Amino acid sequence: MKQHLRLFIDYLSVERGLARNTLEAYERDLTLYLEYLEQSGVADVAETTSTHVLGFMAAGKRSGKASATVFRRQVAVRAFYKFLTEERVIAADPTSTMGTPTPGKKLPTTLTTAEVERLLAAPNVSTPHGVRDRAMLELLYATGMRVSELLDLDLSSVHTGMGFVKAVGKGSKERIIPIGRMAISCLNDYLNGARGKLHKGKKAEDALFLNHLGGRMTRQGFWKIIKKYALEAGIRAELSPHTLRHSFATHLLEGGADLRAVQEMLGHADISTTQIYTHVAKSRLKEVYDRTHPRAKK
Repeated sequence: MKQHLRLFIDYLSVERGLARNTLEAYERDLTLYLEYLEQSGVADVAETTSTHVLGFMAAGKRSGKASATVFRRQVAVRAFYKFLTEERVIAADPTSTMGTPTPGKKLPTTLTTAEVERLLAAPNVSTPHGVRDRAMLELLYATGMRVSELLDLDLSSVHTGMGFVKAVGKGSKERIIPIGRMAISCLNDYLNGARGKLHKGKKAEDALFLNHLGGRMTRQGFWKIIKKYALEAGIRAELSPHTLRHSFATHLLEGGADLRAVQEMLGHADISTTQIYTHVAKSRLKEVYDRTHPRAKK
């Protein structure tokens, strides 16, 4: 069954052009599904039924997985079976009679502007690592990029003189995002001093942000960094790698930004994806109103 999974991942990569992180998520979820089938005594993917699929989803729910995770797994399994059917590996798609999955409507976690300020001020900029970390956090909040997009940036992606950065998003689509004065200043501090010290004279490395070994900063390395600074800044909100991206979009909309402009900067193909941030902005306004209006509590 693993050979079928390999073919499916290759199809998603070559023909669909999906991003690396998306491919990894598909492979991770489907590997778990195939392991579940093996544990259930299924040796051939052609032997599976809708009962197996539903059993896998139920097992995820029983283990305490979030509804978004269960939804993502179901999407992956359905796509896998559709591929196998089209390739005539199996005669019938066992998920064809199942209802279309719908994701849970959970609003993204965002930071307040005060929390963002504390987070951005946390790095010790008297050290090369601190200068780098400040530049990464400032750029992430200034652009709303995905963490993977930030870490994929090369030196040629950033144009501080003109005030923009070129990001490559899902489906290898490029977009130009403006960057503000603070982010430009922090980037220049990093490029003009700290990066050279992190590079350590090793062979040419085009990556914009380097780790302590002089190579490209990894997603895991960045995640450790942001959690460390959140703790130092006294931020108790539940963070995710996308927290600054969510905060970027919400704060822009709270400040009166046009929804279409925010969609463009985030790289969303569908504006309905961007609209969730309007709900976050409205809920925050209601919080402020309830807390501050003299007659709100009467």
